[in-house]
Amino acid sequence: MKKLIKNIKTVFVVENSPHQKPISGKAMGQADTIENAYILIDGKRIHSYGRMDELEKVLRNHEIGEEIDATGRFVLPGFCDSHTHIVFAGSREAEFVDKINGLSYEEIARRGGGILNSAEKLRKMNEDELFEAARKRIVEVISHGTTSLEIKSGYGLSFDSELKILRVIRRLKEFFPIPIKATFLGAHAIPLEYRNDRSAYIDLIINEMLPAIADQKLADFVDVFCDEGFFTVDETTKILEAAAAFGLKPKIHANELANSGGVQVGIAHRAVSVDHLERIDRDEINALLDSSTMPVALPGTSFFLQIPFAPVRRMIDAGLPVTLASDFNPGSSPSGNMQFIMSLGCIYGKMLPEEALHAVTLNGAFAMELQDDYGSICPGKIANILITKDIPSIAFMPYYFGFNKIDFVLTEGNIFVAENF
Repeated sequence: MKKLIKNIKTVFVVENSPHQKPISGKAMGQADTIENAYILIDGKRIHSYGRMDELEKVLRNHEIGEEIDATGRFVLPGFCDSHTHIVFAGSREAEFVDKINGLSYEEIARRGGGILNSAEKLRKMNEDELFEAARKRIVEVISHGTTSLEIKSGYGLSFDSELKILRVIRRLKEFFPIPIKATFLGAHAIPLEYRNDRSAYIDLIINEMLPAIADQKLADFVDVFCDEGFFTVDETTKILEAAAAFGLKPKIHANELANSGGVQVGIAHRAVSVDHLERIDRDEINALLDSSTMPVALPGTSFFLQIPFAPVRRMIDAGLPVTLASDFNPGSSPSGNMQFIMSLGCIYGKMLPEEALHAVTLNGAFAMELQDDYGSICPGKIANILITKDIPSIAFMPYYFGFNKIDFVLTEGNIFVAENF
C-alpha cells in the first residue's frame, strides 16, 4: 500500500528525472513547481506526483494505506547540509565571550582555543558519550528539515581520536534513517605537540591515519583546511595525493581567511566541493566555472565570526551552482538550522528565496554526491520530504527567520518522530 500527501498548496523543486548537473546561474532563481498537488509514496521512494484534479484517476490503480492532508502547506525536498562538524565534545561559549571582549579568531587559536580546545575536550570523551551528544544534535537538525548530512572529523588531531570520531559517525549512519557522509579532516589544524614539527604530523596523517581509515572503511571523503595559518597548498597536495591512493575524494576548506590557493588545489584534484569561499576573486570563479567542483558558502560562519560573507550573488551571476551549508560546529557556527542559513543567504548574500532553496536542496545533494536519490521531489528518489506549516509563500521561509516553519519531516517515506530517536 502507498502513502498519499494531498491538497498540497505548492510543491517546490520538482523533477521528472534526476538532474545530471547542479542548478547554476540564472536557473537557480527558476524553481519548477506544481500547484494544488499530491505526492504518492511507495515504500521509501516517491512514486509520482501531479495535480489534485488528476488524483481520482490515479487512485483507481493504487491502494492507499495512509493519507496526509497538506492543505495550505508547501512541500519541499529535505535540506541537504553538505558541511558540518556535528560530532564534537562540548560547547565553547567561553570563547564566545572572548570574542565579545574583542579577541579575534586567530588570537583565540594562538592561546590554545579554537580547534585545539575542541580537540583536547574530545580526547577525554569516550565513543558512547560522543555518540549521545551527536545523536541529540542530529535529532534537532532533522526536526528543522535537514534530511541529508555530511559530518567531518577534525576535532581529534591524533590517530586514536580521529578514528574515534569516524567510528561514531559510522554508528550515526546506522542509527538514523537519513544519508550521512563521513569526511576525514585530520588536517584541520596542527596539534600543539607537533607545532615545531609540522611534517611529522602530516606524515602521521599519510602513513598511519589514512591506511587505517581506508582499511576500516570509515570515510567517504577527505578534507584539508587549506588556508592562512593552517595547511599550505604544498601540504594539501601531499595529503590529497596520498588519500587518492585509497579512493578518498577531496572536499576542501578554502579561502575563509585569505585567498589561500585552496580553490585551485581543490579543482586540480577534482574535489567534490570547495567550502567557505568568504574571499574569492574573479580568477577563482572562472576556474570553478570550468570545473565540476561545487562551491559551498557557509554564511553561518560569517555571521558568527563577523567576517566577510561569501559573494554568492556575484558567483550566481557568473553562472556558478552555489550551495549553502551550515558548518555546524562549536567554535565558528554553533547552529545547524538550515532555515536560518537560507535567511542569511538571502539577507547577506542577496539571494532570491528560490535560489536559496536550490542551494540547500539539490545543489547540497550534489556537494555530497547524493543527487541521484535526494535533493528534489522526483519519481524514484527517496521520499525525504518537508511539509511546511500554513505559510503564505516560499519567501516566508527565509523572511520569518529564527522560527521553525516545518510541520512534518518525512524520512524514507515515514514521518520523523523525534522521540523515537
